[in-house]
Amino acid sequence: MTLHPQAKAFLEYTAINNPLPVDATLEERRADAADYLKYAGPLSDDVNTEHTYFTSPTADLHAVIYRPKNVKPNAPALVYFHGGGWVFSWTLRYAPQMSNIAAETGFVVIGINYQKAPEHPFPTPFDDCYAGLLWVAKNAARFGIDPTKIGVGGDSAGGNLAAAVALKAADTGDVKLAYQMLIYPCLDTNYQSQSYLAHEIGFGLESVGMQWCWNNYVPQTDMNNKYAVPARATRFNNVAPAIIALAEHDVLRDDGANYATALEKAGVPVVLKEYPGMIHGFFGHGFMVDDAYNLRRWLSAQIVKVVN
Repeated sequence: MTLHPQAKAFLEYTAINNPLPVDATLEERRADAADYLKYAGPLSDDVNTEHTYFTSPTADLHAVIYRPKNVKPNAPALVYFHGGGWVFSWTLRYAPQMSNIAAETGFVVIGINYQKAPEHPFPTPFDDCYAGLLWVAKNAARFGIDPTKIGVGGDSAGGNLAAAVALKAADTGDVKLAYQMLIYPCLDTNYQSQSYLAHEIGFGLESVGMQWCWNNYVPQTDMNNKYAVPARATRFNNVAPAIIALAEHDVLRDDGANYATALEKAGVPVVLKEYPGMIHGFFGHGFMVDDAYNLRRWLSAQIVKVVN
């Protein structure tokens, strides 16, 4: 399918309204990413928001808790890791998406603001996210959460982190996750895949940009570490069921599809949905793209189904 008209309009609108200098500095790139919050749409009115902090192995980190106003005792939970190439963004940029999912599911949603590369390359962001999961599980009673119904999720780089956290949770047995929710996750460094070659430029996230993010996040010595590059995993014993959403016109489309195949071959339950005509990042494009909300509703339905 060709680009969806709304996705095309979004790309044209942001090209005019969010232009980057040719040789943008890291500070300018981060400021530009922050400006995209306005495209996500409004927060839900049916959710209360709480700000708190927890301690990872290397820092005190911000976390945001979205609790439905009509939340039931022992609610399921979603621990969410935001996208942004491990370099950009912060958890509050995802407030609309997380509050929507909390309202639609009745889950308590906890956004984890991990440290960023290149100042903090792998394993620091991953360690922060895993520490965030352990913190949520340890404090389940405080948060009104059922400790047997905790899942992890994330989009793009956050999908990478969620998949990696799910792998480690399975390896260690520290937390038995109910699910992993991966939204167009970046899981591999095969820049010659069909989706990379077909969407090299002109679809928002470009091949050179994704490669830049990988190079800033993962040192060469860690490129075979499955917690850095989940596609390197060869065994999936006890790994949580996966809910995977993809965009058709995305360099990362094949990353998610191939990971779904690997999980299924290992006997891990997988639900996969690809959105025709969509581009990378559309989860946060509610201002202009209807499928942003269709995706949020689909994800909500899937995680409710898996915990029940």
